[in-house]
Amino acid sequence: MSLAVPVVTIDGPSGSGKGTVSRAVARHAGWHWLDSGVLYRLVALDGKERGFAPDDVKSHAEVALALDVCFQNDADNDRVLLRGRDVTAALRSEAVGAGASRVAAWPEVRRALLDRQRAFARPPGLVADGRDMGTVVFPRAALKVFLTASAEERALRRHKQLKDKGSDVSLPALSREIAERDARDATRTVAPLKPAPDAHVIDSTLLTIEEVVERVLALGRARSLWP
Repeated sequence: MSLAVPVVTIDGPSGSGKGTVSRAVARHAGWHWLDSGVLYRLVALDGKERGFAPDDVKSHAEVALALDVCFQNDADNDRVLLRGRDVTAALRSEAVGAGASRVAAWPEVRRALLDRQRAFARPPGLVADGRDMGTVVFPRAALKVFLTASAEERALRRHKQLKDKGSDVSLPALSREIAERDARDATRTVAPLKPAPDAHVIDSTLLTIEEVVERVLALGRARSLWP
């Protein structure tokens, strides 16, 4: 993997704020942004729409290799098109999130998406968020951050986010789902969720998004990655 393009990785569990933080950092730097979780959500959604059995590893891996996806980014919002159709809202459902956690545990799917993820590293640089960006996808990244928060705080954040969007979801059920997803992600045999040995761990439980972003920006400045 080439080191010509600087890469910053921000990994962490669901609800830690890594998506919001990574996007803000990418905008500050004027770099590209990769939300790797979207790719796994796309595989889960595409597989469901094609009628694949939930445990059909081979078919999901084939989908991962041939995803017909387009990312449209502008100052106001980001849209994801699957086979020409806007699936941005559908990708954020809890059902698709659970499906993404399932397919992400399959080595065949992870291998199928590896080159696609690395292809996002284009000049002037890339901020990549996910669960194995610093450990597997970009092990020689210029800066690695592992963002975490208590399970209770992450459940509260996700509950508020869904309520704001009009979804009626129970907080206890959401807490159980996050705990189950954490367990799956941390114990899977391939690319388990864990900080890279050289990652900077930031606990965001008692921090605002702005405070977390500033901490990451300060780490980048220390490495002369941006002004």
